Amino acid sequence: MGEELGYAAHLSNRIIEGIASPPLGPRIGLHICRGTWSTKEEVFLTGDYTPLLPALIRMRMRQFVLEYATPRAEDIAVAGEALSGAIPDTNMSRELGVGVFNPRTEEAESPEKIVAKTEQALRFYRPEQMFLNTDCGFGCFANRCVNVEEVATAKLRSIVRAARLLRERHG
Repeated sequence: MGEELGYAAHLSNRIIEGIASPPLGPRIGLHICRGTWSTKEEVFLTGDYTPLLPALIRMRMRQFVLEYATPRAEDIAVAGEALSGAIPDTNMSRELGVGVFNPRTEEAESPEKIVAKTEQALRFYRPEQMFLNTDCGFGCFANRCVNVEEVATAKLRSIVRAARLLRERHG
């Protein structure tokens, strides 16, 4: 692990030190952003999470919110397998906020596509350890939103429908 990543893991753990975990305290997670400032996919980071895994494993984060809606993040198994265990020095299981839709595209992902992506992660996480998320948000930059309200609403509706389907199938 590089010096910077080791330091990042150390600082992350120091920040959350002493904060009670659920159900008494807040759910603490870390989002890893691959970029959301453009609609051009070719300008964003590509590759799996392998270089970050040593640091992420050392972190005492309860939840990792990772982007998986585009092929740029590659196989969900890379981080799924490495991060699904217990948090160091605790007996708490980790959780995954799995990015299931791209906020930069103009078309809403189908609930079936979201279900399929989520079911890949269910090989590593129990249903109660999973959360459906966007790959980043619908942030606005210099009065230019990443997407329009109608598209954002349609994407969020798809995530709700997918969650219902997943609950029916997996509890």
